[in-house]
Amino acid sequence: MTLLLRLLVNAVALWCAARFIDGIDYTGNWQGLLGLALVFGVVNTLVRPILSFFSFPIQILTLGLFTLVLNAGMLLLTSALAARFDIAFHISSFGAAVLGALLVSVLSTVLSWIVIPSRRDDD
Repeated sequence: MTLLLRLLVNAVALWCAARFIDGIDYTGNWQGLLGLALVFGVVNTLVRPILSFFSFPIQILTLGLFTLVLNAGMLLLTSALAARFDIAFHISSFGAAVLGALLVSVLSTVLSWIVIPSRRDDD
């Protein structure tokens, strides 16, 4: 159930990025949006940890700000993979990807706090 909720949270965050950020476009239906969220989740699960490991020194030097660049790269990679799967999602520039990554990160965090139940034990 949590996996489905995370998929929906990512779908909403990606839709908001496409709706509010110039340079990020999505023109498909809701099924395509779920597919896009799935591609985004797979990219973040498989590719992001590897890039985070290799970029650790620069993340230390920039006090973590390079993470925003890394997130923008993940969004650009999602856009490229979405084109291969015929999902109508396109990012036109790196600047749009940075703004989109910031919006998607903040929205997905806030929505996850609201929608996904915590795993704490109430003793």
